[in-house]
Amino acid sequence: MLLTGGLKSLLPHVLRRIIRCNRLSISNTSGMAEGYKQANVVILHKSLADDFEKFCHANNGPLPLLYRRQPGDWKCPSLSSDSDIRTDCLQYRKYEHGACTGSLKSLKEYSEQLKDMVTFYLGCSFSFEKAVEKAGIPIRNVEQKCNVSMYKTRVPCHSVSSFHCNLVVTMRPIPESKLEAAVLATSELKEAHGAPIHIGDPGLLGIQDLSKPDYGDPVHLHPGDIPVFWACGVTGVEAIINCRAPLAFTHSPGCMFITDLKNDNVRSLGGVPQVHCISQDPLHFSIVSAEAAQKIKTLETLIGIDPGERGIMHLQRQGELLGACLALSHAGSVLITTGFPTHFTHEPPEENDGPPGALAIAAMLQALEKQVAIVTDQRAMDLNKKIMEEAVQLGILKKPVPLLSYQRENADSALMFLCENGNPGRPRFDHLVAIERAGMAADGNYYNARKVNIKHLVDPIDELFLAAQTIPGVTTTGVGDGGNELGMGKVKDAVKKHIKNGDVIACDVEADFTVVAGVSNWGGYAIACALSVLRSCEIHGRYLRRALGFPRAPSERPWLPALPSVTKEEKLLKTLVQLGVRSGKTASLEMEVDGLPFYNTHSLMIEKLL
Repeated sequence: MLLTGGLKSLLPHVLRRIIRCNRLSISNTSGMAEGYKQANVVILHKSLADDFEKFCHANNGPLPLLYRRQPGDWKCPSLSSDSDIRTDCLQYRKYEHGACTGSLKSLKEYSEQLKDMVTFYLGCSFSFEKAVEKAGIPIRNVEQKCNVSMYKTRVPCHSVSSFHCNLVVTMRPIPESKLEAAVLATSELKEAHGAPIHIGDPGLLGIQDLSKPDYGDPVHLHPGDIPVFWACGVTGVEAIINCRAPLAFTHSPGCMFITDLKNDNVRSLGGVPQVHCISQDPLHFSIVSAEAAQKIKTLETLIGIDPGERGIMHLQRQGELLGACLALSHAGSVLITTGFPTHFTHEPPEENDGPPGALAIAAMLQALEKQVAIVTDQRAMDLNKKIMEEAVQLGILKKPVPLLSYQRENADSALMFLCENGNPGRPRFDHLVAIERAGMAADGNYYNARKVNIKHLVDPIDELFLAAQTIPGVTTTGVGDGGNELGMGKVKDAVKKHIKNGDVIACDVEADFTVVAGVSNWGGYAIACALSVLRSCEIHGRYLRRALGFPRAPSERPWLPALPSVTKEEKLLKTLVQLGVRSGKTASLEMEVDGLPFYNTHSLMIEKLL
């Protein structure tokens, strides 16, 4: 029997010959024939072949189709010379009516049945191991001399006819400092599953215990390693099981067919990928193209000007807009809050900075088919209903957004509001956004910029943001322009040092991401624009859909009409004036926000962002 030493450097045709003679004492082909493509194998009756091919195309991440052969053809000249699919995998599995009924070293005894069966060769992640190693990244399963770990997830594949199943993934521990290198090394190897589909906590995929893989062997993480998950061709095995075909064969997971094709032909996938952490609990990273990330940084720079000369440049943290929008992009349900009753001697006391930005965010979230709700002060419900109705009439919103209020009744009120039956394991919202919302100061009061306490006009919505810090998987964003807004606690030291009256008015409540803008509405417009940039990014879009289903055509962008426009925002501001909602700085009922004229200031900012 031959041992594993030297197998990395053997040519594929030599390895196939050794496998054919049953002379290997190994349990998987990981690390063998470095730099050559390996393939998952599915063999099924010809009557199912067309539907299975469609299933592969609909789920190209886990099932990149290398080749489909004709019924009864054992050879595959386009992938390999002198091969015989009946003998050239280390081990096979036999399935009858969805049940695995045996493991086999050869399929020769089924040659008669194979005459009516079609073989599919599907890409395998073993193929990218050389590229990963070349990037200076350790391959832990090879180090530990074991098979890669494979797990069933709760992520459904795109179904075709009788073929349906959940995605199967491989997991490779990657040092956190090497995450971006691992994504870069694999992203263009689409026939080897391409870039990862998830980085971080396995629970987000429905995987409960990494030490108990469904296929393969447990691979141990070293200190500082992050679990990184790639789509896996064993998804095809799960599809065969669920299809319940009378007879089917597959490779045994980890026992691949080794081809003669090298991994030197790559296809670009829309730019260079970057990796960004969007949550610590649970640990979650996202992927975006460098081009999209740069666009969002440009948006952040545009809104960062300081027309009111308040000193907000001291509050700004680079990359906060990108982080907030990546978290929002992954969210399924978002809660937005706004409302700053700075004009306490007027009715209504609200200012007109905040609601337009909140509606711009809500409109984009609606267009991206996310659930969205708005929570505001009980006393301002009627005003906000009227604003909402007008926003629908003006075409800003597709439909009214549910309008909620929050009151503290007991210590668990915030948790009961945010989670089903107060259970932190079942949150109603994935992300909370506060934009120009009065924020609680260190003394428990709420102050406007002039240091006037307006606590009697503010419901304790801050408690929702404080409670969110204790709920795994719920992230938060605060948008502000002066430091006294909800979420600005992250920069409170800078507010106290650089903002007028900051030592009194600084909000003490933090958000995970703090977007600082010259006018808060601009922050809302920038978030809407950034979400559009992310949804248009092919690299990010693939990561969001877990490399399942079909990508949108570049011309197919139904969310674009939801972007803010000068015309829509002009009409909305006129509506706010008619409802008596005043400019923040001057309290005037004119076409201005924070004392700045709409025309040639706010209108120009909208045009620049677009």
